[in-house]
Amino acid sequence: MIFKRNQKAQPQLARIAVPTINGAEISAVYHGERMGGDFYDFLRVAPHLVLFGLLDVAGRRQENQPIVAAAQGTFREFGQSLFSRDDINESDAMIELSLHLNHAIMQAAHAVRSCPAFIGCYNEQIGTICYSNAGHTPALLRDQAGVTLLPATGLPLGLFSHVTHDAPTVALPPGGCLLLVSRGVTEATCDRGEFGFDRVREDLERARFETAEQVCGDLLRQLDEFTCRAVTNNDVTALALLRAQASQASVTD
Repeated sequence: MIFKRNQKAQPQLARIAVPTINGAEISAVYHGERMGGDFYDFLRVAPHLVLFGLLDVAGRRQENQPIVAAAQGTFREFGQSLFSRDDINESDAMIELSLHLNHAIMQAAHAVRSCPAFIGCYNEQIGTICYSNAGHTPALLRDQAGVTLLPATGLPLGLFSHVTHDAPTVALPPGGCLLLVSRGVTEATCDRGEFGFDRVREDLERARFETAEQVCGDLLRQLDEFTCRAVTNNDVTALALLRAQASQASVTD
């Protein structure tokens, strides 16, 4: 007789719905087969606030599932409670959310587990983004003046129990775009070397787009052309937040 060990069911991620944003839109595109720990989510947390995040849990997808599920649960539970307060200070709420995420990742991993993460909160009323970059690839913010980098404001999550992060705020002007990419994009290689972060920035500088999904899709098509093959050794994810031009926003108000 063969005895089979009962295996505990893996936690499942909740369905990710893209919120409708007044005067802007957000999108994320995942390319290829899931291999690692890339995870993104969106959440409306107040009538004028939308929370979004891109995380990269170190390790392979199968072993990461409980950690990613714990991170999503914490992102949604504490994101909703912290950012829905009447007396909210977005920076303070972002710092506290980062602390909860860090604790949840370490608890689910039962050990140290590096998790670079970019968490942002978009304010529809004034067109600003309060963010925390925990050792993640810098975000790129494109406006009429060019492309600005939003570098790390602290260490990756999951490394130290009392890690702290700054939470600055930047403006996203009409027509502006915020782009996030995972390491699988910048570290994709071919015979010519790595795709690299500079190439992402250059592609964004000269890109022409009308939707947030197009921002992500055009970049990943550029990646495919560079590598001449699908990336199979890492997750490849792009997330974009695009604010409408002033004339377009006024039509939707």
